[in-house]
Amino acid sequence: MDNAADPRHAWDLTALTFAALYYQPDLDLARAKLAAAKAGVTTAKQRPNPTLDFSLNYNANSPIAVPFTIGPVINFVIETFGKRGYRTAQARDALASARWDLATTGWQVRGRVRTALLNLWAARQRLQLARQRLALQQQLVSLIDRRLAVGEASSLDSTREHINRAQLKLATQDLERSVGEARVQLATAIGVPVHALDGVSLSFQTFEQSPPPVQELASGAWRERALTQRTDVQASLADYEASQSALQLQIAHQYPNLTLGPGYNYDVGDNRYLLGFGGELPIFNQNQGPIAEAVARRAQAAATFDALQATIIGAIDQGLAAYRGTTQSLASADALLADAQHRRQQVASAFQAGFADRPTLVTAELELASIQASRLDALVAQRQALAVFEDALQQPLFDPGQWPKAPEQNPRTDTEPSS
Repeated sequence: MDNAADPRHAWDLTALTFAALYYQPDLDLARAKLAAAKAGVTTAKQRPNPTLDFSLNYNANSPIAVPFTIGPVINFVIETFGKRGYRTAQARDALASARWDLATTGWQVRGRVRTALLNLWAARQRLQLARQRLALQQQLVSLIDRRLAVGEASSLDSTREHINRAQLKLATQDLERSVGEARVQLATAIGVPVHALDGVSLSFQTFEQSPPPVQELASGAWRERALTQRTDVQASLADYEASQSALQLQIAHQYPNLTLGPGYNYDVGDNRYLLGFGGELPIFNQNQGPIAEAVARRAQAAATFDALQATIIGAIDQGLAAYRGTTQSLASADALLADAQHRRQQVASAFQAGFADRPTLVTAELELASIQASRLDALVAQRQALAVFEDALQQPLFDPGQWPKAPEQNPRTDTEPSS
């Protein structure tokens, strides 16, 4: 992986998201649920099939030896009070909810890719700074050991710098492991084995660009958009509409369907045509139990929607507070970095003028590298807070306008998977 490769041929967040939308198996599960919802609409729209009965008739005055005749009767069920329409509406609302669930899964896939790529970028940046600090510490150890050899430094000074070098070596090894773990996390988020990333050039430019200002994200328009347009909000509204249609269906079930049964019977030369009517008698109950259950499920759907909106409001407030705080911390880190750079420049000028020795210069460079690492931690914390806030708003802030639209049909197959 070459971070310095041509960015035009590197895989950025948007390209990796498209790859995840192609490979990620979580989307296959959402598509399977969507296919089941589509089949549910087909089932709901079906009219009930007629039934075929055979009536056995006995004629005691029949002149033939066998006084029994068998006549066919076809029973047609006539659904009343719009039951089929309510049932179809419920299935269509469930289909709309499944579509929104697929969109929600697509956003979650994109969020996992973004988080993994951000972690990899942070790990690689930390590793680069750690190696720089280790190289400077190695220089300082060599310089102090030379002074110790000529009696210009104490063994305590040498021991302290050796300990610092050992700690930096261990930290560098830990960061190397973190880079490997972040690569595995990224591959898992995409849905490919980790070796698929071998030789792939990655672009981290989206994390290096200036993020939106806090004042812009704190506007009420973002909050209103999240509370009305998030995919899980739309799915919850569709679930409520489905529960309303289910309630209307159960209310319609108070009224029985009609059964129309035309039949035919041949009896000793006589053609007899029959026409029967039937229906359920609502004597013992008027479907009050299922109606009560449907009312309770509708109330549950409403409570679920209210709870979801409360959760979104809390996530937005928490994310905005974290983003505001980390932005302030980053500003403080920038000020400290500027001071360290100024001190390092002063020491470098003094060294060139012969007023400072090389250990002093290396120490100043080590101080600058240490503050650069702290500033990187503040920068990563701000980007992570922005990622959390991005999920709360469900709006792409790192790559604006690039919404992860998941196709309803599996792109890896020519046809939809069979159920």
